[in-house]
Amino acid sequence: MASTSLLKASPVLDKSEWVKGQSVLFRQPSSASVILPNRATSLTVRAASSYADELVKTAKTIASPGRGILAMDESNATCGKRLDSIGLENTEANRQAYRTLLVSAPGLGQYISGAILFEETLYQSTTEGKKMVDVLVEQNIVPGIKVDKGLVPLVGSNNESWCQGLDGLSSRTAAYYQQGARFAKWRTVVSIPNGPSALAVKEAAWGLARYAAISQDSGLVPIVEPEILLDGEHDIDRTYEVAEKVWAEVFFYLAQNNVMFEGILLKPSMVTPGAESKDRATPEQVASYTLKLLRNRIPPAVPGIMFLSGGQSELEATLNLNAMNQAPNPWHVSFSYARALQNTCLKTWGGRAENVNAAQTTLLTRAKANSLAQLGKYTGEGESEDAKEGMFVKGYTY
Repeated sequence: MASTSLLKASPVLDKSEWVKGQSVLFRQPSSASVILPNRATSLTVRAASSYADELVKTAKTIASPGRGILAMDESNATCGKRLDSIGLENTEANRQAYRTLLVSAPGLGQYISGAILFEETLYQSTTEGKKMVDVLVEQNIVPGIKVDKGLVPLVGSNNESWCQGLDGLSSRTAAYYQQGARFAKWRTVVSIPNGPSALAVKEAAWGLARYAAISQDSGLVPIVEPEILLDGEHDIDRTYEVAEKVWAEVFFYLAQNNVMFEGILLKPSMVTPGAESKDRATPEQVASYTLKLLRNRIPPAVPGIMFLSGGQSELEATLNLNAMNQAPNPWHVSFSYARALQNTCLKTWGGRAENVNAAQTTLLTRAKANSLAQLGKYTGEGESEDAKEGMFVKGYTY
């Protein structure tokens, strides 16, 4: 595979090779390098991020034992769909009420280390007038921010898409840092039924790498998320094959863009059969395939692997995560769930003030279940029927 050979040929700077401040680094080429006279390419020049130490600290804080990420970064349009499902109008007041319910759940920080916010939420206050960011920090939860601008058709591909948002990203990430965000998220997708084409994979990988480099330069830990969609009838082996190619390409371009691996987090899809496949996989099979993929593609320098649920049921996502934590891993293997944490909570709330406490209890129940799964101690006992409900939506968009 071309991308694999390229990945091997691209040197990744060790953390010790970084130089702080305004200085730059001159690296002596290895004995295998070809030195061209009077060519600057015989030296590797790199300026260090002034945020390097902070990035490492933030990533390690998020990747702390027994904790994971609450993804509550749905766009206003997607949040409107969620509210509509319980009979509420999509207004800022209703979005504020629901988000207040989530961030103010008592003791949430025991199980949640980071919360991904939509831009509106980052600048929003709770219904009690306190900044959402401050409420999270008081719970020892790191605020994060969704920075991409959504998916658009990729011209020249097989009806695939690419993620926009690089224009103006540097100024936006700097502003988000000032507002209190300390990590960022950029979601792009790869579709197996549509190929995926080499063009789509390269575009996804390059976009993620540029976003990651820009985010680190602004002090934000980038979550790298090339979501391999569940759509399709393919088996688990096909998912694995595609995932290997995608992650090889992603890490090749991360290295080319001088992204510091110790200061990123990954948000991959679990390796499962397509949602429409006749063959289903057990949690043990999902764990086996997924961990094999991680070992073959993800450097141990990366602090945390925060899996997305991708439309799995709340129960299925937790069982699969638990199966992956039955033995020690080189990385913190955890969760970054949206629907798989919020689905039952939203239904319990139903838009009624008198249901807030019950809904928060439901959220904490799911968060605790995934906390136990991160520690490999989840049993699945006492789960509700709602937790078993599948949430796959074909062609799902945020």
